[in-house]
Amino acid sequence: MTGPAVTEIDVHVSERGQLFDHLDPSPLASRDLDPRTERFIVDSAKDLPHDAALGLVVHVGQPAADTAFLGEAVHRHFRQQATSARRRLRELLRRARISLLIGIAFLAVALAASKLAENWLDPGGMLEVLRESLSIAGWVAMWRPMELLLYDWWPIRAEVRLFERLAAMPVRVVGS
Repeated sequence: MTGPAVTEIDVHVSERGQLFDHLDPSPLASRDLDPRTERFIVDSAKDLPHDAALGLVVHVGQPAADTAFLGEAVHRHFRQQATSARRRLRELLRRARISLLIGIAFLAVALAASKLAENWLDPGGMLEVLRESLSIAGWVAMWRPMELLLYDWWPIRAEVRLFERLAAMPVRVVGS
């Protein structure tokens, strides 16, 4: 019995160091991936079905004796990216909850002020303008919290899933 077919992403480099960010002062095995390499891998994975089994094939023009660390370096990089995206998601949801509390409080104050205005102003045009303005302002204050809670977290959650898939994909190094 065989598992699901692996969809391979091919990366071609002339030497293994090209995979890594040359500005990162860490030893080669601990460096982050080069931003262009990461973008290529991520964009390639995004073009594939979200349930496709992924694999990475690194074609190295100048084979080096030690390439075993490349797979672990790729996995480590994408695990860090997933951790960072999860942190951004937690921060966004925290900000959304705080914004929601502020929005609800402002909406309650605006609606209460609208009701109080009925006692202070004579019925007519000015009262209606004030009541509608306060009501609109209160609901507008809810716009951003609702946007955060209903829409803004989806792309970050998708990013977390993608990075987790990339962190788990098998990496194979072959000489070109």
